[in-house]
Amino acid sequence: MYGIEPLEIKVTWEGDVRRAAEAGKELASAVGFPPLHCEEIGLTLTELATNLIRHAAGGTLRISQIQSGPKTGIEIHSSDQGPGIRDIEQAITDGYSTAGGLGFGLGTVNRLMDELDFYSGADGGLHVVCRRWVRKTGPPAVGSQLGFGAATRSYRGIPENGDAFIFKRWEHYALLGVIDGLGHGPLARRASQTARQYLEHHFDQPLDHLFQGAGRACRATRGVVMALARFDLARQAVTVASVGNIEVRLIGNRERLDLIVRRGIIGLNAPNPVVTEHPWTAASLLIMHSDGLSTHWNWRDFSALEPESPTVIARRLLTRLAKIDDDATVVVAKGNA
Repeated sequence: MYGIEPLEIKVTWEGDVRRAAEAGKELASAVGFPPLHCEEIGLTLTELATNLIRHAAGGTLRISQIQSGPKTGIEIHSSDQGPGIRDIEQAITDGYSTAGGLGFGLGTVNRLMDELDFYSGADGGLHVVCRRWVRKTGPPAVGSQLGFGAATRSYRGIPENGDAFIFKRWEHYALLGVIDGLGHGPLARRASQTARQYLEHHFDQPLDHLFQGAGRACRATRGVVMALARFDLARQAVTVASVGNIEVRLIGNRERLDLIVRRGIIGLNAPNPVVTEHPWTAASLLIMHSDGLSTHWNWRDFSALEPESPTVIARRLLTRLAKIDDDATVVVAKGNA
């Protein structure tokens, strides 16, 4: 049901924090969010209201239902007349605090909400606007149209794998990605898992939003490089974006994949990725791999693998191309001809 009246809550003392959280959960439930997501929206309001008291001596929270085409969701607008924040991106970093707190407030908001924006008001102060969309449930419709396989291993002698991958299906969409944490060992694994966890919670958002949100989540880590592909099976299209040295190859299409790779480390002020769209057919094959595999290979040398499953293709490529002195991961998506 669209048309739920917005709520506006003045936050001036600790009792208003709980009031805002409970009101937000009730509105989220009315919009159509499941119970767990209502609790997460309540936690978001708790963090924002606490920040208003701690950093700005109070302010206002406005909670409203929003609509974008078939999507419905909730928007939270926090505004104050405080001194503002000099470095917004630093303030999102877990562990950063200027007021004696634990420094997880805005980082939590980034992880729990699908979109997060900031701007300064004409009369000073800080405005924080965040949105979350109701996610449709039900079995995905892409299972018979898209195959997926992966193979990965860590640097020799190191149990922690600094690489990670993701594959998610929903409706007629799918998301595929490879993430490589900077360096090796536990710190690299922490970075790649931080990015992967963000993607797991926001997989149905546009690719540029996913890179921005993952970058904010990774600011307290070493950082990562990452490539993502979003499949739209209804439109027979795949959109691709990459920051850093993840190899992406699209095979079986008439159109050559000219991927525009942006250099940088996600989490360390990386540039925005360039998102490009390409045809995807039942004969298409997409391969992504980290720099733990050699980039000097030609699909013609592996053409005998064409009828094999994506898992077999990924394992064979890993066996043949992986370096011994690096984490290595390869993922394969294949149209079902």
